[in-house]
Amino acid sequence: MTTEPPRRRLVPAIALLLLAPWTAECSWGGFTLTGMPFVVLVLAPMYGGAALLIRETARRLGLGWPGIALLAAAFGVVQAGLVDQSLFNPGFLDDTEFANTRAAAEASLVPGPGFSARQAVDYVGNHVVLTICAPIALVESYLGAGRRTRPWLGRPGLAVAALLWLGGSLLVFADDGGRKNFLASPTQLAFATGVALALITAALLRRRHAGPSPVAPAHGPMPGAPTPVVRTPAPTPAGTTLAGRPHAEAGPPRPVWPALVVVVAYLGSTVAPGWPGVTLALALATVAAVLLTCWSRRPGWEQPHVLATGSAGLVVAAALAYTVPTYAPASPAAALVGDVAISVIVLLLVGGAWWRVSRSAARDRRRAAAPAGRPASPLA
Repeated sequence: MTTEPPRRRLVPAIALLLLAPWTAECSWGGFTLTGMPFVVLVLAPMYGGAALLIRETARRLGLGWPGIALLAAAFGVVQAGLVDQSLFNPGFLDDTEFANTRAAAEASLVPGPGFSARQAVDYVGNHVVLTICAPIALVESYLGAGRRTRPWLGRPGLAVAALLWLGGSLLVFADDGGRKNFLASPTQLAFATGVALALITAALLRRRHAGPSPVAPAHGPMPGAPTPVVRTPAPTPAGTTLAGRPHAEAGPPRPVWPALVVVVAYLGSTVAPGWPGVTLALALATVAAVLLTCWSRRPGWEQPHVLATGSAGLVVAAALAYTVPTYAPASPAAALVGDVAISVIVLLLVGGAWWRVSRSAARDRRRAAAPAGRPASPLA
């Protein structure tokens, strides 16, 4: 348990609580600027509470970012399948400016459970990228290297976060505008519950089989600190190293490449309608997951890589906000003001996080270069 003062631990928790609903519902252009504060306050318990629970669970159990992504997918299934039940309600968007997407959604209807595969990919995928991963990566990047992977909440705080999520979810479920007076069948509810439990189980099994997170190790060098490249001898048939020199293990690519992988997967999931589009989206997501997991296991994967990966989808969503309507009808001027505000907010959030990460890395390098026995400058 961390010994940090409660105020220092509560600040990032509150930041995540408020940022998650904004990235989930506002960052892609769903609301005008004047509607954003109300959306954040109303949805903070549900979205922010879930983001806090997922982040704290993953950090306490050492599940790493793959575990966070699996828990985020489970949350997406719970949210769309059990809470607002938009996954099974074909008319969920009929009273919004997205009513014209119903025909495209029904083109990929899955018989039996009765849900649109296209909407499942969109709903669950956006919850993974925007609701959970992006705000966690951003908030942790604003912290010092030694605080990024530490738990922020004690048991009372976890209980409060759980109550916030449950209360917010029940509020949406009970509200006429949240569930749209629709109730899924017992078979559909059982299907969503089973998928969510399977994803949660897969995330928790990482603790048993995968050990410490490859992205943010629970032990070893301080998270975010420069990681030395591990050098292992490359044996020749005679059992000696080649030319007597050690072989350097390949490090991860530059942060721009993980970001590009996320951008391609995010944009590629929208290029084709119907089942071809669903197949392409799932294929791109699988390739992205494999690449990011392999790269994150290499020595030298640090917070800049995490930030680039986590914020790439948010940047793309903000850029696409100019091309999508708001939920409710809005004037062109109001829509444009909201889209510009989204761009500014995202640039400030991501730019500030990059500045903090760069400053923290530079400080760590100065401290590492300080002569033995001599403390680093207090200005470092």
